[in-house]
Amino acid sequence: MRLSRNRRDFLKSALLTAGGLSSLSFRFALAEETARDSWISFRNSGANLGISQTTLATSLRLRWSHVTPDGTASTAVIDSGNVYMGTLSGDLHCFELNTGKSIWTYRSIDKVEPNSFAPGFNAAAALDAERIYLGDDQGTLHAVDRASGKKAWTVETDGEIVGGAQLFENRILFGSHDGHLYCHDAESGKQIWRAETHGPVNATPCLSGKFTFTTGCDQPILRVFELESGQQEMEVPLRSLLIGAAAVRDEILYFGTGEGIVLALDWRNKKTLWEFSIPGREQQMQSSPAVTADCVIIGSRDKRVYCLERQTGQLRWEFATRGKVDSSPVVVGENVYFGSSDRNLYGVKISSGQQIWKQPVKQAVTGSPAIAEGCLVIGTESTNGQIMCFGE
Repeated sequence: MRLSRNRRDFLKSALLTAGGLSSLSFRFALAEETARDSWISFRNSGANLGISQTTLATSLRLRWSHVTPDGTASTAVIDSGNVYMGTLSGDLHCFELNTGKSIWTYRSIDKVEPNSFAPGFNAAAALDAERIYLGDDQGTLHAVDRASGKKAWTVETDGEIVGGAQLFENRILFGSHDGHLYCHDAESGKQIWRAETHGPVNATPCLSGKFTFTTGCDQPILRVFELESGQQEMEVPLRSLLIGAAAVRDEILYFGTGEGIVLALDWRNKKTLWEFSIPGREQQMQSSPAVTADCVIIGSRDKRVYCLERQTGQLRWEFATRGKVDSSPVVVGENVYFGSSDRNLYGVKISSGQQIWKQPVKQAVTGSPAIAEGCLVIGTESTNGQIMCFGE
């Protein structure tokens, strides 16, 4: 659902009148409303479920593409007719979704010195009604005005930022390779708290109620933090490192591991409900799962995508590609979409695992789709990589 200016003004007026909410509260209420047919973060929700609320055409065609020097491994965000995507060359682009027309480009650094490079955007972005937030590979989180493409504020950490940012209330949450999880005020950029993770943070934070979860990539331990204060609530030992972002549904965490195992974890009781793996195929999983009421769908470096029963972990189907699948699947209605290093994009029917769409893109796809407003946007990671938009 794309909100018209009249609708946005009406929502703002209603919120300010009923209860005297501030314009800041309006921004985040608007972000919640537009999320119904927007793609607002790496997995489109604080729970990282990887589910889109849009409708896609049965047969998708390329609407437009944009070449970027070093490609992109990131995930786009989409809202109100615009798409925003960071690249490895240090550009954050804003395009008109329907046409691909460039609206503005933001650079990670004002001036690049000779024999140096602009910091690249490897992390996925998050957005609210006013700004877009994303980290770079030199450890800076950027907040950029959505309308103008101008810098609102930046904050620096001591390590690379590769995981996406996550919004909750009026705060922005993100991890860094400096071994910390950060919480900042979204309006001003002021730090609210910083929590030690005992290792580099790779994944986008996952939110459940008043808690968030993270792991450092050097220890197989899940750490649970209270969102308001940043205090660590508990530690949950894991069998293997969690590399991609976890998803949470009904307070159960779902994720793949560095040893090729998919787990369902009751984090409150520190209990593994089920595990899934196929002997002889245990390869690293950098893909993050899409989780519906019935299924967990995840890619693997064994060149397959697996669909599992959410309650039991039993295999429903597997879909083979010719390359590793680091791309995180996205559910749209009865279908799921993802990319592969075999240089193809795929659409698969969830009920049967049957292929319904395949699109050669000539370059490996490691990033994940963003799907909203009737369009699928994804990029390729290579020299002269592309940002591509598919639609009806």
